[in-house]
Amino acid sequence: MENHHHHEHHPKKPAETMPSMTGSSHEHYAPTAQADEHSDHDKHAGHHTEDFLKRFWICLVITVPILLLSHMIQQWAGFNWTFAGDQYVLLALSTIIYFYGGWPFLTGLVRELKSKNLGMMTLVAVAITTAYVYSVAVVFGLEGMDFFWELATLIDIMLIGHWLEMKSQMAASQALESLVALLPSMVHVEKDHQVTDIPLKDLRSGDILLVKPGEKVPADGLILEGSSYVNESMLTGESVPVQKQKDDKVIGGAINGDGVLKVHVTGAGNESYLQKVIDMVKTAQGAKSNTQNLADKVAGWLTLVSITVGVVTFIVWYTSGQSLAFALERMVTVMVTSCPHALGVAIPLVIAISTTLSATHGLLIRNRTAFENARNLTTIIFDKTGTLTKGSHEIQQIIPIDELLSTDQILQYAAAVQQNSEHHIAHGVIRSLKEKGLQLWVSTDFNYMQGIGVTGTVDGKKVVAAGPNYFKQENKPVPTIPDQVDQATDTVNFILVDGKLVGLITFADSIRENAAQAIAELKKMNIKTFLLTGDNEKIAEAVSAKLNMDGYLANVLPHEKQDKVKEFQNKGEIVAMTGDGVNDAPALAQADVGIAVGSGTDVAAETADIILVNSDPMDVVQMITFGRATYRKMVQNLAWAIGYNVVAIPLAAGVLYPTFMLSPAMGAVLMSASTIVVAINAKLLRVN
Repeated sequence: MENHHHHEHHPKKPAETMPSMTGSSHEHYAPTAQADEHSDHDKHAGHHTEDFLKRFWICLVITVPILLLSHMIQQWAGFNWTFAGDQYVLLALSTIIYFYGGWPFLTGLVRELKSKNLGMMTLVAVAITTAYVYSVAVVFGLEGMDFFWELATLIDIMLIGHWLEMKSQMAASQALESLVALLPSMVHVEKDHQVTDIPLKDLRSGDILLVKPGEKVPADGLILEGSSYVNESMLTGESVPVQKQKDDKVIGGAINGDGVLKVHVTGAGNESYLQKVIDMVKTAQGAKSNTQNLADKVAGWLTLVSITVGVVTFIVWYTSGQSLAFALERMVTVMVTSCPHALGVAIPLVIAISTTLSATHGLLIRNRTAFENARNLTTIIFDKTGTLTKGSHEIQQIIPIDELLSTDQILQYAAAVQQNSEHHIAHGVIRSLKEKGLQLWVSTDFNYMQGIGVTGTVDGKKVVAAGPNYFKQENKPVPTIPDQVDQATDTVNFILVDGKLVGLITFADSIRENAAQAIAELKKMNIKTFLLTGDNEKIAEAVSAKLNMDGYLANVLPHEKQDKVKEFQNKGEIVAMTGDGVNDAPALAQADVGIAVGSGTDVAAETADIILVNSDPMDVVQMITFGRATYRKMVQNLAWAIGYNVVAIPLAAGVLYPTFMLSPAMGAVLMSASTIVVAINAKLLRVN
């Protein structure tokens, strides 16, 4: 694996712009890696959840005397325990339960009415209020049976159901906290040759760190001394520990192996790669995809349907001669049973879990909708350099022309003009110059010609280092290339001094180990693959044939990449584009799914929908299979949540009366059970 995981290579998203997940119970995310900063936030959400549990226990205790005092329960159990004014004691106890146990639902009703967004709180509040008001009327003389014991058991079940739901939602945010927990709380810092332990939050960029064997790396940095194998799997998905030595980068959160490392901190706290991953995961969890919006719409409709069906149920039973108590009980049962709790959990949980799981496997999702759309892809265009190939252009041959200059001089001229370029070819030239121990000459007037080459002035002479496209642009014939050059695999760079061709440098790029396997897997999924490159036809053909791809697009200049993507889209294809460079950004933005490869640049990462931290083509396959698995889970959860209501609402309304009757409490149990099924199903999501 290449050590390219520069922490600067990821979108710089300010933490304060992160939208939180919907609803108060979800706002459980730690905003930074520093424990004390997020503990208050955590406590608030944790307290919010525990509040439901506390209310449940207190209400449960009060429910016992209510059950004992209820005449219907006494008849069932075969005992008689009545005394003067017992119904007033019953009323007092039930009032405590209604106001204390029902408080979260009643305040929720007010909140939902204010925001004109009726939902589950409205349903529960209307149901318990109807039951309570009717029972109070019975105590004060209305003919009928009171609902006190049903009300008490209903509120108990609602509280515990809500608590379980919030616990399961917090589990999703705890997955995020597991990312935060990757950092140690205390760190060893060296100052004036003295090592002291300080809290992580006091660590600053520029500090010198000591990381002992087996410890976690506290922040991003450069190794000053020492060598060790470092396990970065939690951050990059790369399972094999990577050897690190002097001048290598380390990422905060990685686990140090058997060596001692002295590290110069370059990114602490909010600056770190880990923090950027956490911010990105939070944004993606908070962002709503199309499926989530659908679930929200369905939940809204379900609330209206529940209230309507509830009212209609009441009218039908009451006008058909049933008692007021019976008609009200049916109405309350309909409203409680059809609470869209399961729908509320169905999608957000899957989103939260899938986003965090992806991040720990080296797939960073910036756009949820694109991630879900990945399942529909029909074509993937791979930018050759850096994705399917290693992007490390090694010099194969230096061929002088007319013996005007030696091979070393040609290399020096090329290096002089290439030294300011970020291109793979430039890196290859500079590497070769260093290996040979040659002097790097000074150059001025540097000019980068996109997709063509570079020019500059060296020692008063105009030097050009460029590919065949340069001659096309100048309307000159491309010089003949000597036979010893294998044009099927080599890239040729022409060196001109003052307009005269002095030599050629040939480069070869090696194909990544997993590229062929990735293409084969995509074929099995019926996804077409195309190679996109600025290289010549022969190289493009050779690489695409070797990988058994569906085709190639050669000699593509950077500004044409976006047009190529558009051409496929115009044919009705759903296109993903993978790339790693600045000039890939427009094409990544144009594609239905833009995939930036990890060792690429900030610009690519900013415009991409998904970032692959490792430059492994198999990650593209993994991303699609995981996108499909995530979508399947969402559909299963939606189907379960809607299907449950389709069955439960008629039962609650009493369609099988008198054979089968669903009591309000039983309806509430069913409702909670359906929520828990959905939560468990979400947790079964796995990355292959």
